[in-house]
Order: sequence, then structure tokens, then C-alpha cells
Amino acid sequence: MVKISSSLRIFSALESDPFFAHHPGEELSREKYQELTFLRCKRLFEYDFLTQQEIMENPLKILNMVICIGMYDWSPCLQFFLHCGVFGGTILSASKRFADFMKKIYNMEIFGCFALTELSHGTNTKGIRTTATFDRNTQEFIINSPDFEAAKFWVGNMGKHATHAVVYAQLYTPDGQCQGLHSFIVQIRDTKTLLPMPGVMVGDIGKKIGQNGLDNGFAMFHNVRIPKENILNITGDVSPEGKYSSSFKDVKERFSAALGSLSSGRILITAVSATNLKLALSIAIRFSATRHQFGPTDEEEIPVIEYQTQQWRLLPYLAAAYALDYFSKSLFENFVEFYAGLLTKQRSQRQADLGREIHALSAASKPLSSWTAQQAAQECREACGGHGYLAMNRLGEIRNDNDPNCTYEGDNNVLLQQTSSYLMSWMNCIRNKVPFESPLGTVNFLQDYHHIIGWRFKANSIDDCMDSSVPLAAYKWLVCYLLRESDLKLRKEKQSGHSDFEAKNNCQVYYCRSLAIVFIEQTVLQRYHDYTHDPNVPSTLQPVLKNLSALYGLWSLSKHLAVLYQGGYVSGEQAGRFVQNAILELCSRLKDDAVALVDVFAPPDFILNSPIGKASGELYKNLWAEILQGNKVLNRPSWWAEFCINKPVKGRLSSRL
Repeated sequence: MVKISSSLRIFSALESDPFFAHHPGEELSREKYQELTFLRCKRLFEYDFLTQQEIMENPLKILNMVICIGMYDWSPCLQFFLHCGVFGGTILSASKRFADFMKKIYNMEIFGCFALTELSHGTNTKGIRTTATFDRNTQEFIINSPDFEAAKFWVGNMGKHATHAVVYAQLYTPDGQCQGLHSFIVQIRDTKTLLPMPGVMVGDIGKKIGQNGLDNGFAMFHNVRIPKENILNITGDVSPEGKYSSSFKDVKERFSAALGSLSSGRILITAVSATNLKLALSIAIRFSATRHQFGPTDEEEIPVIEYQTQQWRLLPYLAAAYALDYFSKSLFENFVEFYAGLLTKQRSQRQADLGREIHALSAASKPLSSWTAQQAAQECREACGGHGYLAMNRLGEIRNDNDPNCTYEGDNNVLLQQTSSYLMSWMNCIRNKVPFESPLGTVNFLQDYHHIIGWRFKANSIDDCMDSSVPLAAYKWLVCYLLRESDLKLRKEKQSGHSDFEAKNNCQVYYCRSLAIVFIEQTVLQRYHDYTHDPNVPSTLQPVLKNLSALYGLWSLSKHLAVLYQGGYVSGEQAGRFVQNAILELCSRLKDDAVALVDVFAPPDFILNSPIGKASGELYKNLWAEILQGNKVLNRPSWWAEFCINKPVKGRLSSRL
């Protein structure tokens, strides 16, 4: 009840506020959209939907607030979160000496951004080239961009209005030694004029495919001096004499700790993508239930959701929405535990292991969630036919706004390598049969690796496949099989004389990449299976939730049928047919509940902002009304005379040669 009431409070506030009003048919210029986004972001500070006390009592409310605002428009939502969550959160985790700075952040006396990516380096953060050189004579760091390729780039909030940035740079001590990547607070604009600070060149990178209310920018630094205290001493610090010290002896550990805040961004993107998935499905499934086309007779037309193809196109994504939504919230709660340990400076082995596990999970859940949402948005667009292509129905906006989730905070394909590396790191324990476990238990089943690898598909009918325990068992085998094959492939590559870099590069496609994907799909399914089979779930809800769990598991698994056959887990025609027919049967069972299932997570009509997705189901009435409200929709064009009076002289421009 708490979650529902807080959501309704946010939705109601936005709907009642003229700043958030929709204007059908109005085309905003990019500059006007950025201005409106900033004004809306300002309003979010004035509403102050969450108090610090509420956040402390239930941190999940932060995620809920971000999702509620994002359902309306991701641009003001991300602007707000980048400032308070990413910029503010990074500073908060550094040191108590920034307490006064935090007040300025929450009062919007300053506005922040997170400057890691550069023009020539994104996912490869080790290649970052911005420098911070300590000057012991003035007790300052000097920030420099060696050349334009080292310009900070793609930085949200930096384009037009951020006054301060958390800048990632290679730290150089007076002895000329590079101490690796560290972060610094750098003022980039004057807080009274928004003009650039001396030595800073800062600007907007231009129009994007989506999210154009958010001002992504670039910055270059020329001998910009900042106080010594502005180093975020998360991983290391410099003494007044210029001596470097760090509590992390291992360089790799220090680097990972320096980028620890990226996990929170990836977890947020997992939830953001799951939200986009829910938005697209709310529109497409409501449309499919009210759109009538063809039928058993010429006189009778039936809803398009009654067609098997439409069910098969949409309902597996509905199951995915439920599974990914549950997983993203549970992963956020796992991160809260880790972040609490970070703030209290815990240095236990469990804390370190928890950080590694969350990093591996978020590095794979972001790709899974963002790709699923991207594919679903396109499928939903097509499933709504021509009406889905109308901008007013919002499916194009959802697709375009979700698109960057596949790239920022780490390219999806590259991130998957981090997850597969984490899984491969357990192979020595597995080979030597040394007991092991992880804090969240996601790899604990690998202790049974030698037993699981001998499993075979046991279902003898479609009915046998109707519980998610069947795809779950197959997934456990898949992870073990691909772990074995990836390990063998890597060793063969090295034995062939390839360097570690070449060997790893040659093991990605069909091996390590697939391993990371099946591992995260297995983890998402495991959590949702456990939830749907929990005796505490009301018995009236269990059948439909179990069907969703089974459908998500079988549909995801069906993409790996070739590997299941290749590795010998399944054999013969029947096994594959059982899986396919079970997917169709589950779609059929769920189609009557589909509208009710999207009604659970669909926001109010004002927030969803899609005529064909309105809760009333009056499809054509809503669409027609929106069309007639459009700006100048019935006016003749301003260029009418070009047709009516100024007729072309045929051939006038043809060559006379």
C-alpha cells in the first residue's frame, strides 16, 4: 500500500502541475525542450517527494520515485538523478569532509554531472587521458585535457547548465608517477552567470536519437586549478608533500573501487529498461484487446489478441516484464546492502565479495534488460500496425529513449565480458572440487557442476513443461556446459600460442558472451521462480504468476535450443516441440488475463500519454480526439500558393547542353 500511495502522490502532482501539461501536436524546439526539462527538474526539488528520513527507512522508494517520474519523461528524471544520485552519491561515498558540499547539491545551489567518458574512450575506462597533476607549492591539482580526443564527452547535464563535475583523471604526483584513475570535483561554470570558468571549454554535443531534453555535453580543461581537498579520496589520497597513499594495495582492486559507482548506474538502467518494457506493453496489449480485425465470418471481427501470432509476439515480453521488474528491485536491495557497507567503511571479505558479485550481476542485467526492452518496443510498435507509428501514441519515443540504455554505463557486449570473467574465475575451485559460495548465492549451484553437467531433459509432454522448474534445470545445465566449453576454448587458444589478449578475444562469440547471457537469464528466472512458488503468495494469484514464470523461462530458453541439442542436453524432435508448444499453450492461457496484468503496472493515462493505450479501451474515440486537438490540423498549408498559383514550368531546369 505504501508503494501505491507514494506512486499516486507523484502521478497526481505531475498531472495537476501546468509545468508538466501535455500539448498535443506541439513540436518543441530542442532548446525549448531543454529549458522545459530544466524547469521540470527544478519542480522536482520543490516537490521534494522523498525526505531523507523516508529514504533511510526504505531506500527502495528512491527507485520507485525515479520510475514514476521516468514514466512521464526520462529527460527531467535522468537530469534529477544524475545530479542527486550519481554526482551526489559519488561525493557522499567519498568522505565526511564534503558534508557542506552535499547541502549545496540538495538545495540546488550547484548542479552536478559525472564526467568519465571521453571523446576517444568510453567503455575502456583505463584509457582515460585527462590528467590531474599535484602541485605541492600551491597545494592544488592542475586538471588538463592533453588534446581534443581527451575531451570529456557524452556527459549528462554538462551541455548547458551543470556548474560542477566529478571529473575522472589520471593522477600524477610531483615525482612524475601516474597513480591511476581518480575522481575530482571541478567547477566548470560560474554559479551566478552559468559562464565557463577560466580554462574550461564546455558545450553541448548536439541532437541525439532520443532523450533530447537532457543536455549531454563536452568539456576540455587547460591548467584548471582546484584545491587539494577536491580529490574524492575513495581509493587514495596525496599528502601535502605530494606522497601518494592508498588503502588498496592491489592496483586492480583500487581501479575497481574507483569505478564502484558505475554498478549503481547499471542497476538503475536495468530498472529503467524494465519500466520502458512495461510502458510499451501497456500500450500494445490494451490496443490488441480493443482492435478488431477479421474473424471466423465476414460479419464477425475479433480482437487481434485472440490471434496466436499476436499472443506469441507480445505475451512472452509481458512475462519478461514481470520477471525483470522483480529482479531489478531485488538487485537494487542487494546494492543498498553493499552501499551501506561502503558508507560505513567496511573492509570485510564479504563486503569485497558482495561488490564483485553485484558488479557481475549488474554488468549482465543491464544488457539483458535494455536489449529485451529495445526488442519489445519495436515488436509493440509493429503489433499496433500503422497506429503504432503515430508519434502521439508514444511507442517511437519509448523505443528511442530506451536505445541509449544499450550503450551508456558500458556497451552491452563489452559488459558481458566482465560477467563471464567473474564466472570463469570459479573454474579452479570447480576443477579442484573446493567448496565455495557467494554472498548472494548466485553461483552456489556451480558447486554441483560435476553432477549438473550429466543432467538431461526429462519432460515427456507439454504438461511436464508447464512449470518454470523445467527451464530452470535446463539453464543450470547451460551455464555449466558453456562454462566448461569457454574454459576449454580459452586453454586451447593459449596452447596455440596466442597471447592472453588474443585468446580472450577469440573466446567471446558462442562461448563467453553466451555464458554471461545464460547466467543472467538463469539468475532472473531463479529469483522469479522462487518468488512465484513462495507459499506466502496468495493462492488466487499463484496460477497466473506461475504461468508467467514458466513462459519467461521457456521463451528465453528457446533461443538456446541449438546449444541444448549441440551439448546433448536434449535429443530428438519431441523435446524441442514440447518447449515450443508449451510456449504457445502458456500464451493462450495468459491472454485473457493480459489486460489485467498490464493494468497492474500501467501508470495513469496522463502519465502513459498514449491515445491507443488509454485504460478506457475506447480506442478510436481517444485516437480521433487527439488527432483533432493537433495544432493547425485542419488548416491549409502555409505554402498553399506553391500548388495553387505557382505552377512548375516543365523542363525549365533541364540541361540545355
